[in-house]
Amino acid sequence: NEDETILENFNLKVSSGQSVALVGHTGSGKTTIINLLSRFYEPISGSILIDGKDYRERSIHWLHKRIGYVLQSPHLFSTTVMENIRYGRLDATDEEVMYAAKMVGVDTFVQTLEKGYDTFVGEGGNMLSIGQKQLISFARAVLADPRILILDEATSSIDSESEEIIQQATEKLLSDRTSFIVAHRLSTIVNADIIVMLEMGKIIEMGDHETLLQKRGAYFELYRNQFFKEKSKALEDILD
Repeated sequence: NEDETILENFNLKVSSGQSVALVGHTGSGKTTIINLLSRFYEPISGSILIDGKDYRERSIHWLHKRIGYVLQSPHLFSTTVMENIRYGRLDATDEEVMYAAKMVGVDTFVQTLEKGYDTFVGEGGNMLSIGQKQLISFARAVLADPRILILDEATSSIDSESEEIIQQATEKLLSDRTSFIVAHRLSTIVNADIIVMLEMGKIIEMGDHETLLQKRGAYFELYRNQFFKEKSKALEDILD
């Protein structure tokens, strides 16, 4: 609906290498920003500049060569672990694929597979856990080495060991790379350079973690609620 405003007065400047976390409840505009940035659709008014130039003046191919994605439900092909990672860069050697895999901890679970990297993952990766599929998606992104990374954090429950490996993989992947993170668990984005708190398509707060906590506004409330919920669940798990 062209008459409906989804983002309003949205103005954000990101320097090369900065990490930006997009925070807000469902429907706040996080996914819209990612879709616009990826040029899945284009702004009706306003503009998106990359290196000072409107991205509509460049080809889709130019843009997608520079943007990498790690999605919460990554698509895997019905082939081997090795070939699924290689989709990040089709001309990569086996050694480069395995190096990317080791960077983000894929080799940890590959060693437990009977055929290692030559193991078939099944249709849509159904032979692997959610955490393992995400790690393969991380390895793809390492192999592609994009200038801009879009990370849509997994909301699905994963075991604590996989979560720790994924968190370490995230930190390696984001290092010295411009990134946009759709954050669902605020504990994972406390080190982001810029945290953007969204509500109904508007920026209501923006700053780093410490600055936003000191404001004691919407971000503070959301963080506090999540913090107590996570602590409460951890305590329940211990008591069980």
